[in-house]
Amino acid sequence: MTNIAAIQMASGPQPQANLLEAKRLLREAAEKGAKLAVLPENFAMMGMQETDVLKIAEDPRDGPLQTFLAEQARRLGIWLVGGTIPLKTLRGDRARSTCMVFDDQGERVARYDKLHLFDVRLPDGDERYTESRIYEPGEQIVTLDTPFGRMGLAVCYDLRFPELFRGLLDQGAEFVAMPAAFTAQTGQAHWDILLRARAIENQMFMLAAAQGGFHVNGRETYGHSALIDPWGRVVAQLGRNPGVLVADLGCECVGRIRTLFPAVQHRRLACEVEVAPTSS
Repeated sequence: MTNIAAIQMASGPQPQANLLEAKRLLREAAEKGAKLAVLPENFAMMGMQETDVLKIAEDPRDGPLQTFLAEQARRLGIWLVGGTIPLKTLRGDRARSTCMVFDDQGERVARYDKLHLFDVRLPDGDERYTESRIYEPGEQIVTLDTPFGRMGLAVCYDLRFPELFRGLLDQGAEFVAMPAAFTAQTGQAHWDILLRARAIENQMFMLAAAQGGFHVNGRETYGHSALIDPWGRVVAQLGRNPGVLVADLGCECVGRIRTLFPAVQHRRLACEVEVAPTSS
């Protein structure tokens, strides 16, 4: 059994303030024994406007946010799934929403660019989002070996696309780390259901780290960061407010469940996804 952590935040428009809060919460997680921690989507900035995030977009190999993540992983001696940060692309008006993984030496060992962009209008009210105005989608799914089991990566809106998780399963994923920022409305309706469905369908753990609470820009996010086991049980879950979830990840039970109840071996239809090797 390994202690893992999901960090829940209510990030605002000032990156330095958000980094201080992330640093505090990561230290708390490490003090509680976590060996792996996951930050939420957009942990460094929830801007006043969607396009504000482009102001902090970094070069793919270097930048203050990447340095911060590497330093926290090294100083705390933890593996760190760095939420998402914006990375520059060849198009100056678009970035990639990127999740990076750092090992306990502070070395970057994986990069995942969010595949599915949140372009929606919510059915109740006038809340709408158009991530494609600022981001371009990724093209590859990513899994990697860790000391805690084989980990897959997904981000927020990806949760609604089961074919992605089938692809992660086919690459051997035993658990998925998922930074997120679900809205209050969509979270209340779908968050728990979708997390448990992805866990049950693929007989894997789901570790989701969410934004939670009221933000300076007027947005409200759902929170409820959680660890779900391969049987669909909620191992641990936070409420709405910022905080740290620490729980035991027992990936050794994944093989047992898949052997005793071999649903993933009984598939007769394949989901077609683009499968690519681990990206770093």
